[in-house]
Amino acid sequence: MRFTSLRMQGLVLIEPHLYHDERGFFLEHYKQALFKQAGIDVSFVQDNVSYSKQGCVRALHYQQTPGQAKLVTCLKGSIWDVAVDIRKSSPTFGQWEAVRLDDVTRQSLFIPIGFAHGFCVLSSDALVQYKVSTAYDPAEEKSIRWNDPTLAIAWPIATPLLSKRDEQSPMFAEVVQ
Repeated sequence: MRFTSLRMQGLVLIEPHLYHDERGFFLEHYKQALFKQAGIDVSFVQDNVSYSKQGCVRALHYQQTPGQAKLVTCLKGSIWDVAVDIRKSSPTFGQWEAVRLDDVTRQSLFIPIGFAHGFCVLSSDALVQYKVSTAYDPAEEKSIRWNDPTLAIAWPIATPLLSKRDEQSPMFAEVVQ
């Protein structure tokens, strides 16, 4: 695996080594020892899978306490994956970074605790898996409006398919005071 640190501290793009033959391919998606070697010392406790149609935006979610690190992989299709730094002491607080994840490169994005996360489906549909470091707790789940003008995320879609919750999420300034 190749681990590439991105602009915001803690975000890491992970490129697996693909083993191809006439039957298809094999890859190691996660190997604790390699992740630790790369400075990612996280224990994952839950795997989630979401299926979404083209134009769907799922954003911007995070767990408040104790937080939740994520390892995001697009198993089928293509997504534009976004992480927003909500760590008040961070020099990149309130900034975002995005990467394209797809079923061709098989790259994954590691998102540490302290980031809100969302994605937009670019292909006709997408199957996304994300490992998380703490179990889902609905009482701790928070969200930020996907199109908050303060964040100015350059989503690759003008009129997304959204859940009612994502349509009505609070603005960035309201949740990270």
